[in-house]
Amino acid sequence: MVRSMYSGVAGMKSNQNRLDVIGNNISNANTYGFKSSRATFRDMYYQQVRGASSGTQTRGGINPSSIGYGAKLASVDLMMDSSSMTTTGYALDACITGEGFFQVMDPDGNIYYTKAGMFDIDPATGAVIDSNGNFVLGTNATDGKINSSKPGQEKIFISVNPVQANVAQCVKEISGKTLTITSTNQVKDANISFAFSKGTDMPDGLKVQAITDSSSSVINLKLNANATFANMAELQTEINNAITQAYGGPHPGGVYNFKVEPDPFTGLLPDGTTGPIELTGAQIVETASADYEGGGITLTPDANPGAANTGAVQADGSFLNGFKLVETGLMFQGTGGVTSAKVTHVPANPTGTPPVEEHWEVEMVIGTITYKGEISKDRADSSSGANTLLLKSGKDANDTITVSYPNTKDLPAGGTNIAVTFGNTSGTATATPSQPTHNLGWGKSTFTLTGGTEYTQQDMNNLTGISIGADGTITGTSDAGLQVLGRIDLASFGNARGLMQAGNSYFTETANSGKATLAIAGEGGTGAIKNSSLEMSNVDLAQEFSDMIVTQRGFQASSRLITVSDTMLEELINLKR
Repeated sequence: MVRSMYSGVAGMKSNQNRLDVIGNNISNANTYGFKSSRATFRDMYYQQVRGASSGTQTRGGINPSSIGYGAKLASVDLMMDSSSMTTTGYALDACITGEGFFQVMDPDGNIYYTKAGMFDIDPATGAVIDSNGNFVLGTNATDGKINSSKPGQEKIFISVNPVQANVAQCVKEISGKTLTITSTNQVKDANISFAFSKGTDMPDGLKVQAITDSSSSVINLKLNANATFANMAELQTEINNAITQAYGGPHPGGVYNFKVEPDPFTGLLPDGTTGPIELTGAQIVETASADYEGGGITLTPDANPGAANTGAVQADGSFLNGFKLVETGLMFQGTGGVTSAKVTHVPANPTGTPPVEEHWEVEMVIGTITYKGEISKDRADSSSGANTLLLKSGKDANDTITVSYPNTKDLPAGGTNIAVTFGNTSGTATATPSQPTHNLGWGKSTFTLTGGTEYTQQDMNNLTGISIGADGTITGTSDAGLQVLGRIDLASFGNARGLMQAGNSYFTETANSGKATLAIAGEGGTGAIKNSSLEMSNVDLAQEFSDMIVTQRGFQASSRLITVSDTMLEELINLKR
């Protein structure tokens, strides 16, 4: 009877402990990053009332007999299974999609591990902290780059990069020449635009006049059409002097440097001109014929066009079967005589690799340069008269000539080629290449300088956006642009269930959990980080309520043991009567 009473007491204590665990689970059903616990029981020691004996030939064996003293709490196990994620919309909230833990450090230097990623940035120090004000650990960044490719365990401090000073610049290709304009001062005021025009009525001695408009960032530069500039240095000096006069002092952007490649003043041009040369204001601004001055091909008619030959130049300036030179391109570079021309019919080959459609290939050799083009079957069939075909040199896409061609009936068929030989004993054909002009064509467009900035220190208040990447990298946007601010690294354990709960959604390592293994998020099985989300509690309320009912019945049954044992003792005492 006494043993049963002790068993009842032990059962009540055990079930009370289990109910405490269940209560803690239920109360943390909405705690982010909480991991539920499970209480288990084991039986207590036993009093042996009969020992065991083995059987003999005359008597069977006897089993041992023991009477137990109830149950006791065996363990409170952590249930480390992952829970679902909930979106919060706050950029610095983070959850882990795997087995990893965030690392935090308290003011005393103690390191804790947690699944609750409610993070923020301390505006006073720039430190990344959690909701308890403890430091989040990982790897810092310097000048927009993570300090180490290995995971770290250091306090993360956000340092916003300053806006670096840059000069304003404009690079534009115009008329085959690259124009570069740069400022000398690193200020935003250097981000201006230039518009060039020529003045035909400007007084002698005034080479450049700057016209400014306070409501516009464009500086209009009028160049004297009749003024001569000896070199780029003189042009640049005249422009800056005009700007200084217009502003009543030096422009905030400083001195503007003009550079043209190839340099038109030294004569280093594609045509091989040697210098130095001088340019007028009209030539600098002029847009007409600012690229190339066209060359041409001169055909001498065949002295005997009716004779049977293989395609000498006809009296009308054309050559065999209706082909005729129309014009040369802006960069026609062929020099010397027209050596030959050939028209080749290419039949269809639908089974070829790749399949070939019927077409005609036209080839013309001028000096040492070959110009080629193709006439498709559809294009040729639709020709009611002469059409034009652009032939390219293959050396330069802009080096072209143009020929006219007839319709299908006058093109070779059945694999026949037409070979055209220019000139004979009484006729010649010569070619004159196009010549680059010295006109710069600056009047074609406005030149806008961009990128001019001055050094500006930035702090947390300049951040307009911040986020945490899947690998834990923290990035932010400020006036200095998008930059890397640091990286949150994770920890994992060989036996995560061996961790000890320390309150505040923290865990600490124990002898049975093993030492923390650091990893970059997404590596080593830690799982990636998902920002603007938090991991919910893994408490299963349905299971907890079921366990609570069972625990209540166990407690009730254990208490009934004490009541019944007391009644039996009372009966024993009453035997004295």
